[in-house]
Amino acid sequence: MPATIPEELSAGLQPAGAIQVQAVPPAPDLPMIQARGLHKTFATPAQQVRALAGVDLEVRKGDIFGIVGFSGSGKSTLLRCINLLERPDAGTVLLAGQEATTLDRRHLGLLRRKVGMIFQHFHLFDARTVGENIAFPLEIAKAGRRHIEARVEELAALVGISDKLKAYPGQLSGGQKQRVAIARALANDPIVLLSDEATSALDPETTWSILQLLKDINRQMGLTIAFVTHELDVVRVLCNQVAVLEAGRIAERGEVGEVFRNPRSLAGVRLVEISRGFREGSLFTDGGGI
Repeated sequence: MPATIPEELSAGLQPAGAIQVQAVPPAPDLPMIQARGLHKTFATPAQQVRALAGVDLEVRKGDIFGIVGFSGSGKSTLLRCINLLERPDAGTVLLAGQEATTLDRRHLGLLRRKVGMIFQHFHLFDARTVGENIAFPLEIAKAGRRHIEARVEELAALVGISDKLKAYPGQLSGGQKQRVAIARALANDPIVLLSDEATSALDPETTWSILQLLKDINRQMGLTIAFVTHELDVVRVLCNQVAVLEAGRIAERGEVGEVFRNPRSLAGVRLVEISRGFREGSLFTDGGGI
């Protein structure tokens, strides 16, 4: 196991203590994720880059919510602000009814235990076995040995890697690594799962299997999922709601079918036209590309 833990993994894994933070599902008529007036600007040597410019977003319990947009639209920054891996310059974030933006580091760490996160490049520990990777959040939370063993076996069966528990990440395919990452994200029984381009590094067949797994998890566990991607076909297969980001703002949002049939924003129209062009081959001429 490496000497240091990546911020993405360590942020929500502080040891259990006396402090208790309310992190239970809100009433059925309240959103599971709420972002209100989020602003975020990054300073570069050349300029100030405005990543978010007043984003308001609500994701209700049980939704699989897609967040799409062109590169630089702010979608990954939005996801990182929802989990407070990035602190917004202004605005508030509520997770399961609990305001997260006002919490100190310790309280926020406890709340984050109910928010699982999966990434494009897996973030597995190469020196730990599959079983040990899945167990990691439970070890940090000071769970008992028997509980950890039972939970690891349960999650490995859920994601279809029971035969890989003693293997190391270097012995796995990309799809198997992502299944380990999903199992680890579910270890603390979260009520929200955030995904940042989780299928972008996978081949089409593996992507399909991971999407079906996430749909099954959503149905079986009632888990709310927010899924950032630039792949519109992924949104079509996986999500029931979608938001289109453009220049740090939500250009439009709604049911996936309606947004794809009748996009109302310029960004939505461009995304759908490009996707349709690739599917129909109209962007290509004699193998010459776009």
